[in-house]
Amino acid sequence: MAQSNSLTKATTTPLASIFGSGFLIIVPILAGAVGHLSVIAMAGVCALAIAVGSVIRFNIRRTEPVLADNPPESTLSLERASDLALILAYVISVSLYLHILAAFVLGGFDADTELNENIVTTAVIGVIMLIGMTKGLAPLEFLESWALLITFAIIALLLAGFGYFDWNAWQSSAGIQMPEPLKHTPWEVLTILAGTLIVVQGFETPRYLGDEFDSDTRIKASRWSQIISTVVYLAFVALALPLTHLLQGSYDDNSLIELTKFASPLLVTPLIIAAAMSQFSAAVADTMSATGNMEEMTNHHLKEKFGYLLVGGGAISLTWSASTLEILALASRAFAFYYLLQCFVAFTVSKSPVQKAGIVVLSVVLAFITVFAVPAG
Repeated sequence: MAQSNSLTKATTTPLASIFGSGFLIIVPILAGAVGHLSVIAMAGVCALAIAVGSVIRFNIRRTEPVLADNPPESTLSLERASDLALILAYVISVSLYLHILAAFVLGGFDADTELNENIVTTAVIGVIMLIGMTKGLAPLEFLESWALLITFAIIALLLAGFGYFDWNAWQSSAGIQMPEPLKHTPWEVLTILAGTLIVVQGFETPRYLGDEFDSDTRIKASRWSQIISTVVYLAFVALALPLTHLLQGSYDDNSLIELTKFASPLLVTPLIIAAAMSQFSAAVADTMSATGNMEEMTNHHLKEKFGYLLVGGGAISLTWSASTLEILALASRAFAFYYLLQCFVAFTVSKSPVQKAGIVVLSVVLAFITVFAVPAG
């Protein structure tokens, strides 16, 4: 029983990160990019994430013991570089999560403009910085579990609502109608899909929970988080897709609110509450992670409160420099670069030629995302 509880607790962190923003934005992005092929595209994104997850799990199992015992210079240098890349990715994610929070909250009041989003995002980042610099963010960690439970609850309600809509549409004379993709070249579609990697990001978090859980638990937590999220994402996209034609090709970062209205207006308020909680919780978690990594990289010469100041300052600067979808693509590129470095780390440790060949192929895909991912639209 204790082992089961430990696994459940360890799986909460990656699941909360994966669902932090993905389910809120993925449907309109895919509908605009590939239309009726959205489920296939989602399956492809999840398959790529699972492949990257296998590298992360390899590094938990094989690389961590090497790093703990006089590692080769190449392995150690690449690991340190990936830590630095992860800090940057976390800073971008904080801005992304809170941009989405602002979009959904403001969308509920029909006040979603770029200026209002930036103001609300900046204000929430400021609150997180203030709490972090005065009291620390550890007391807010309990939000992660609650946010995940509420997110799963609203996803279940949305699946039921979308499913009911689809059933009625199937029974009607018009039948189920699928969306037509916006006009994009194959290259544009590929680069837009590359920019969605962030929606499945989070499975790597058990890699950094070594102080709380053993390697077997962390490996299982990473794997189960990907299995659960893949099933949920595929079901969510499949059931939501028949509603997207009602948007008439007009897709925004909070289009899920409109889709929810079509299914059941009663679900709009719970959706906005779930969005606000999940985004705030994810932003707090990534702020803490980025600060913790900076402390570790500086051998604790950097004080925690100044770490919060750096993360918050960077997130605010980005907030006023790019739109939500631009930050989404940038976050995908940042995490792709981190995953690419983790592939390099695994390559230096692996002894299997077949495994190394697979890592090389995966590295090429991640390098493509790092360089070419673009915002939807």
